[in-house]
Amino acid sequence: MSTPLSIGMLGMGNAGLAFVPAIRKHPEFELAAFVEPNDDARSAAEAQHGVPGHATLAQLLASGPRLDAVCIASPTEYHTAQALEAIDAGLHVLVEKPMAITLEDARVMVHAARDRGVTLLVGHSHSYDLPIRKMAEVIASGRLGAVRMAHNWCFTDWIYRPRRPDELDIRLGGGVTFRQGSHQFDVLRLLCGGQVRRVRARAFDLDRERRSIGAHCVYLDFENGAVATAVYNGYGGFQTTEILDGLSEWGFPAPEQGWSVKRRGEGGRDAAAEIQAKQARAGKVIPDQAPFHPFFGITLVSCERGDIRQSPKGLYVYDRDGVEEITFPTDRTPRDLVLDELGDAIRGRSAAVHDGQWGMANLEVCLAAIASSERSAEVELKEQRAVAV
Repeated sequence: MSTPLSIGMLGMGNAGLAFVPAIRKHPEFELAAFVEPNDDARSAAEAQHGVPGHATLAQLLASGPRLDAVCIASPTEYHTAQALEAIDAGLHVLVEKPMAITLEDARVMVHAARDRGVTLLVGHSHSYDLPIRKMAEVIASGRLGAVRMAHNWCFTDWIYRPRRPDELDIRLGGGVTFRQGSHQFDVLRLLCGGQVRRVRARAFDLDRERRSIGAHCVYLDFENGAVATAVYNGYGGFQTTEILDGLSEWGFPAPEQGWSVKRRGEGGRDAAAEIQAKQARAGKVIPDQAPFHPFFGITLVSCERGDIRQSPKGLYVYDRDGVEEITFPTDRTPRDLVLDELGDAIRGRSAAVHDGQWGMANLEVCLAAIASSERSAEVELKEQRAVAV
């Protein structure tokens, strides 16, 4: 076994803390240090995880320890600057979605990583979920013929969960289309070949006291003739867990009343209290293991000779002979699979699917969906990337 890759975590909120258990148990990685600007959160994380914390990436790079890579789990507005700082230091970069706020920033990140000869990977997204990957394998096998339609529909109470202001500010990469649509578009692009030709969408801001994009309906037209829809409603009425065997996004039985802390029509809330509530939830929302596979809404694929959807333990495949359930273990989390892909790319064993160009193409879909809604017009895409074979 080669020497583990030393990784630093930038941001110890929900996204960062969700990666810590995966890093701890992965044979190819070790957590060496982290960056967390909040003094109290940094002290608590140092005590809990036993590695040094720093207020800034510059401090981490100046003081050591030696790093091979960083995982950027900070707010989206910091992604580009932190990625470029890490790349300049010769580090491989794993960055949360969306990778940047603008295509220009994403392009700079991609070119910097290429010029420096380091890996730039964008994840986690729900296209890493094992059922989605297995769907892609069924499609690639040709068993059902070419993919023709794919749909991801997700109804939650996302808009009413505790949020930092930037998570709702569209100018900073906030709102449902950037933060949840990123998952949907990644899933649908993986299943339909990757290259979206055009986008038509409507986005909705339905609560005057909770301003943001809280819902959307997006139509994707692919170069290979497939089409897809991404529907997301985060306003907390109907939730898709009701029709998904009662299972949540992370593979657990969902609580009957969902997770809402403020229902629609009940007015605003104190910003400081909301941030405090979000910090209190950090590390408790995303589990490091689950009894069933994750369900990010319902994903349904239609091919020439049959259909595919998830089951709690795998997939249902519908063809002319009936329905077959394909099951597979639930012991690997999506973040375990992210680290597999990162390790393979860094070690040169295989090229990454979710590289910087893939992440930029995904960001382009997010931006196109918002632009299409604003203009009431179809938007042509130019930065798309085919699924690596």
